[in-house]
Amino acid sequence: MNVLTSLARIWLLRSFKPFTFTQHKKVLHIEKTPELGLYVHIPFCRSICSFCPNCKEKYTTSKCNEYIDALLQEIELVGSQLKHKKKVTSLYFGGGTPALATDRIKEIIEKIKTYFIITEGIGIELHPNDISEKTLLLLKEAGITKISIGIQSFQNKFLNLLGRASNPNIKEITKILKKVNFETVSMDFIFALPNQTSEDIEKDIEIAFSSGANHVALYPFIHFSFATSKIHVMSKKEKHILLDQLTLYCHKKGYRRDSIWTFSNSTTAHYSSMTRDNFLGFGCSATSLLMDQFKINTFSVDAYCKTVKQMLLPTSLTLEFTKRQRMLYYLFWNAYTMYIDSQKFYKFFGVPLKRVYGLELWIARQLHFIQKEKNGYKMTLKGAFYYHYYENYYTLAYIDKMWGTLRQEAWPKELVLK
Repeated sequence: MNVLTSLARIWLLRSFKPFTFTQHKKVLHIEKTPELGLYVHIPFCRSICSFCPNCKEKYTTSKCNEYIDALLQEIELVGSQLKHKKKVTSLYFGGGTPALATDRIKEIIEKIKTYFIITEGIGIELHPNDISEKTLLLLKEAGITKISIGIQSFQNKFLNLLGRASNPNIKEITKILKKVNFETVSMDFIFALPNQTSEDIEKDIEIAFSSGANHVALYPFIHFSFATSKIHVMSKKEKHILLDQLTLYCHKKGYRRDSIWTFSNSTTAHYSSMTRDNFLGFGCSATSLLMDQFKINTFSVDAYCKTVKQMLLPTSLTLEFTKRQRMLYYLFWNAYTMYIDSQKFYKFFGVPLKRVYGLELWIARQLHFIQKEKNGYKMTLKGAFYYHYYENYYTLAYIDKMWGTLRQEAWPKELVLK
């Protein structure tokens, strides 16, 4: 696994130099960063799911309020660096279960709007238990325009496997979503669980669309080394067959595929906090991707609160990109949308895409991973699976190591990813 990612890194970067993250808290270069999105992490949950790798801890009202106070201070620390209000594309709240802080979401958004102008909407992740008319009305009044509900499955056999207590109340969810409308209602599901078939997931997709969703995300189950889940990982061959079956099913039904794992029954529904050229994160474990930097905040809620109260940025690790590293990162996450726009690449880097990766694009076309289009390259069904396959390796080789380290140490001195 590490051999595959290492060889790919060496080849694509034309360098043996690893990704080296160091501990420093430099001022963030956001003033001139174009197409910037925002992310806010709220790490509290009612109960802790064994399969979830995200930074989170058990909810208490006092701890959550202390954290939100620190979060507002971090936004102030970063935003006050700006000379003028800055336009940003979007704002996403993730977790954890952000809706546990519903009564303070408006306060957070208002603080953000002190320094930023949000042009394309605000999204928030929800647990099925959060779906009440009161909660959704409060979120909508706060400015939320998109919601993503972590259903995982509508079927008890898979919910039990994932450690979820009960099946979502589909009738109640449908009733509430009809009363409170959002621009995008996305529902998340996990695929590649033991003995899961295409028919199982197709059933979930149809229930989602019939109950008020206009967008679904089908995320593969990935076992992280630090997760306590004992779920068996599906083989590569089984996963390949399953992903192709689901994709063909969605195409047959007329659903629009807007990324490797997401589909919608609307031309306007969209929910993704990942596929943004640059983004700025607030909160513990939040990452920021800027023109020449990648930084990640401490995973420790206590360390986060203590540091911000001292008027310091809670940055745990930072990577200063070489230009080619930044190009690779850009291409990796833009490929998630299944399309690479050559003109956008040139605008972003000032260098033609073919000059940098002409050989790789030629090889990908010969292997039928991509097709040439007028202004870029579109990923094929075959290419989508192999992107998904490599992304799985990348996650386990890089993200697993980074998150695993940060869960153990609030302020590691250095992290080297080879």
